[in-house]
Amino acid sequence: MGISKENKEFIDSLIDYYISESESYTQIAENFVPEIESVPDTAFGIITGCVYSGFLQAYQNQQQTPSLEDMKEFNEIIKNRAALIKKAIIEPHKPEIIKEDSENPETETKEEDSGK
Repeated sequence: MGISKENKEFIDSLIDYYISESESYTQIAENFVPEIESVPDTAFGIITGCVYSGFLQAYQNQQQTPSLEDMKEFNEIIKNRAALIKKAIIEPHKPEIIKEDSENPETETKEEDSGK
């Protein structure tokens, strides 16, 4: 059968949430240095573990058990979003606006005005 549309949307929303909060999970991982070898990999593991826990909780709330097919599909969803999760951990909250500032004279004017 596979994962229902509602559960897929829920998983996607969980991933989006944890991506937006990636700095918090990086800080948690940093607490385990020197016992861990990689802060980004540990943060990635924490985030994917939290998403997995949410996935299982959704099934439990529906009084269901995920099938092997559901588990494979879940793993594929995580795999497809892994690069975005990792990027959020390595480059937290770097909005695109920062890249555009040097090309946007209006932004430079605002910066000059704030220095007066």
